[in-house]
Amino acid sequence: MTRLLLLMFCLSAPIPGSGFDGESPAPTGDGIAFFETNIRPLLAKHCGECHSKEAGVENGELVLETVAGIAAGGSRGKLWSGTDPEQSLLVRAIRYRDPDLQMPPEGKLKSAEIELLERWIREGAPLPEYKAEVRPEAQKIDYEQARKFWSFRPLEKTEPPEVTQNERAATPLDRFLLKQLEDRDLKPNPPADRITLIRRLSFDLIGLPPTAEEVEAFLADESPDGYERLVERLLESPHYGERWARVWLDLARYTDTTASWLDSTASAWIYRDWVISAFNRNRPYDEFVRLQLAGDLIPGTPPEDLAALGFLGLSPTYWKELKLAPEVIEQVVAEEWDERIDAVSRTFLGLTIACARCHDHKFDPITTRDYYALAGVFASTQFDDRPMLPASEADAVKQARTQIAALEVKLNAIKDKKSEEAEKLNAEIESIRTSTPHYDTPWMNIVREASLYVKPDGEDATRLEYKEREPRDLPVFKRGNPSNPGPIVPRGFPVLFSTSEEPVIFEQGSGRKELAETMLTDTQPLLARVFVNRIWLEHFGQGIVRTPSDFGRQGEAPTHPELLEWLSVEFVAHGWDIKWLHRQIVLSSTYRQSSAFDATSHRVDPENRLLWRMNRRRLLIEMWRDAMLAVAGNLDRTLGGEPVPLEEAANNRRTIYGKIARRELDQMLRMYDFPDPNAHSPNRTPTTTPLQQLFVLNAPFVEQQAKSLYAALPKDVSPSEQIAFGHRRLFAREPTAEELELGLAFLQTDQITETNGEISPQRWHSYLHALLGLNDFLYVD
Repeated sequence: MTRLLLLMFCLSAPIPGSGFDGESPAPTGDGIAFFETNIRPLLAKHCGECHSKEAGVENGELVLETVAGIAAGGSRGKLWSGTDPEQSLLVRAIRYRDPDLQMPPEGKLKSAEIELLERWIREGAPLPEYKAEVRPEAQKIDYEQARKFWSFRPLEKTEPPEVTQNERAATPLDRFLLKQLEDRDLKPNPPADRITLIRRLSFDLIGLPPTAEEVEAFLADESPDGYERLVERLLESPHYGERWARVWLDLARYTDTTASWLDSTASAWIYRDWVISAFNRNRPYDEFVRLQLAGDLIPGTPPEDLAALGFLGLSPTYWKELKLAPEVIEQVVAEEWDERIDAVSRTFLGLTIACARCHDHKFDPITTRDYYALAGVFASTQFDDRPMLPASEADAVKQARTQIAALEVKLNAIKDKKSEEAEKLNAEIESIRTSTPHYDTPWMNIVREASLYVKPDGEDATRLEYKEREPRDLPVFKRGNPSNPGPIVPRGFPVLFSTSEEPVIFEQGSGRKELAETMLTDTQPLLARVFVNRIWLEHFGQGIVRTPSDFGRQGEAPTHPELLEWLSVEFVAHGWDIKWLHRQIVLSSTYRQSSAFDATSHRVDPENRLLWRMNRRRLLIEMWRDAMLAVAGNLDRTLGGEPVPLEEAANNRRTIYGKIARRELDQMLRMYDFPDPNAHSPNRTPTTTPLQQLFVLNAPFVEQQAKSLYAALPKDVSPSEQIAFGHRRLFAREPTAEELELGLAFLQTDQITETNGEISPQRWHSYLHALLGLNDFLYVD
C-alpha cells in the first residue's frame, strides 16, 4: 500500500474527542424505547403468567416481569450472551430447537415476534437503567404532583442571566451558556476561522459544501454583516428544505416503497416533496403539525397540502392473512395502532406513550386507559389515496379508474386478446383514459375517516369490515391482548394534560383534528420544547436534552433548562417560525466558536455538555454522498420528483431523492448508519467500521467522482497548482506544505510517462480518490 493510502487510513481513523471510537455504544434511548414498546409487552403477553415473581421459582427460577429478572436469567443460565441470537438460550427455546425446552409451551411464537426478540439481542439486548422509581401498577397517579415535572409544566418566561464576558454574547442564548461556563471557571473557545465557519454553516443549513468561489467571496467580504448575510442566503436557498426535510423524514419513518400488497405507494415521494416545500416556505411549525395529522379535516385545505397526511398514510402496515383466525388478525391490527401511537407521541411530544399498551406506564403518568383512548383515534383512521387535484376533478379520475378496472377484469377473462371483443374493450379503456382530464396525475398517500373491524368468516377465517365516517371507541385490552377486552374508553387524550383528573374527550369524527389542536394548546409547552431541542441537536450534534424523543422521567434532564425554556417561549412568541430559531442558534457566539481541544476544559467537562467548544461532527451519509457529487461537478440540483435507486450509476441527484425501500435498505445507506425506515428515528448513531473504509477504497461511485475531479483539474498549470485546486474544491482551503510535498511525491513516483513527462491519469485518479476519504472531507469542524 502506498504512503498516501496509509495516510488516508490514518487520517480517516476515529478522531479523539469526536465520539467515534468504534466501541459498542451504551444503550441508547432508541434501544430502551424498542424494549419498552416491543419486548416488554411481548414477554408480558406470552411469558408473564408462568415467569412472574410468584411463579418464577417453580419455573426455572426465571422472572421475566422485572428488568433484573430478565438480566439475571434462570436456573439454566443467562438468556443470551453477546449479540448473536443463534447462541442464546432464549432463541433456542422460542425456535423450538431443543425438544426439552420449547417456550411458550402452548405454541410457538409468530415469526414476527421471534424476529423482534432476535433483533433486540443483535442490538445488544438493551435494558433500561431506571433513573426514576418504578411506579407500582396499583398505585394511583397523583396528577397534581406529576404535572410539576419539568417537561410537563407550562412555559415560563426566563430572562438571560448577567455574565462578565458580554463581548461573547452575540445573542441572548449565549448568556445562558456563558453563565454555566463561568460558574465552573471555564472559558469558551475563541471564534472559528472564516473558512471553518462557511463550511460549517453551509453543511448545517443546506447540507452541501460551499464552492471555492463562495469561500473566496466570503473571505473577501469585510463588511460587519457579512456573516449575517451568508446566513440569510443559505436560509433562502431551495436546498435548505432538502437538508431539513431529511431530519423530519427520519422521525416520520419515510419510505418510497411500503408493503408489496399495497399498490398505492408509487407516489410516496409527494409527501417527501411536501416536507421539503414546507421547510422552504417556512411554514409555521403549528401549521406543519396540523396538516400532517388532520389536513383533510381542516376546511379549505388545498389539494397539494393533503400530501402532508403522508405522515400517517405511509405508516408501516402488516399483512393480514384472512385464512387465519380473527384473534390473530386482531393482534396484527393492534400492532398497527401501536405503531401510530408510538410515532405520533415520540415525534411531536417526546413521550413513550406506547409503553402503556399492556400496563400503566412504569414511569410517566400515562395509564393504559390513556393509551386506548388514543388508539381509538387511529382505529377510526384508515389508509387512503387520491389524485393531487381539487375534489371534483379527483372524483372524476377515481370514477374513470373504477370503470377501467372493471373493463380490465373483462379483458383479462378473454383468451384471444386479438378478438373483436378484446379490441373493443381496449378501445373503450383508451377512450376513458384520454377523455378524463388529469387521468395520470400522481396519487397521494393520505388517510380517511373510517373504522376497521375484524370479523369471523366461517371457521378459523377472517373478514375485514370497514365502516366509513363512523368513529370507533376501543376497549382496554388487558395485558395488550385484543382477545381479552375490558371496559370501553372514549377517544381522547391523556389525563395528564387536562385541567382536572378527567381525560380530554374527542367527539369530532376520529378525533385527529382535536388531537392536533390539543397538542397545540394543552401540550403546547412540551411540543415546543421537543422541536426546539431537535433543531439544537442538529446544529450542535447533541441536544439540550440528550434523549430527544423521551422527555419523560426515564429521559435525561436538560443540561441548560433555562435556555431551553427561553428558546421555547420565544419560538412560540415568534409564531412558531423555524427560520427564526435557526437564526438564533447560528448567529450565536457559541455556534461560531472553534472545535479546538483544550485540556483544562476537557478535564472539567469531557463530554462537552457545557459547549465550551464546538463539537466536531461526521457528515451524515446524505451530506457525504452529495458533497462528493458536488466537488466532482456531477451533482444534479433539480428539486423534487420521483425517486431513483442510489445504486444506479447515472443517479447524480441529491441523496434525499434516492429510493428508500422499507424492507431492503440500500447497502451504502445501511453501511453509513441510515435509520431503519420501519421506525421513528430521533437521531443517527454513527459507527466506524472497516467496511466503511473498504467502501471508500473500492466503490465504483467514489472512483467515478475521483475521475470527474481529475477531468475538472486545470491542465495548463503545474502539479502543485493542481493539488491546490483539488484542496480548494474538497476542503475549502489551501494545502499545507506537508500535504503538498506528500501529494507531489505520490504523483511523481514511477508514474512519469516516457513520451511527454506528464503524470498519468491513473495516478491522479488514485490521488483524488484518496482525498475523498480523508477526515478533512468527511468531518465538519
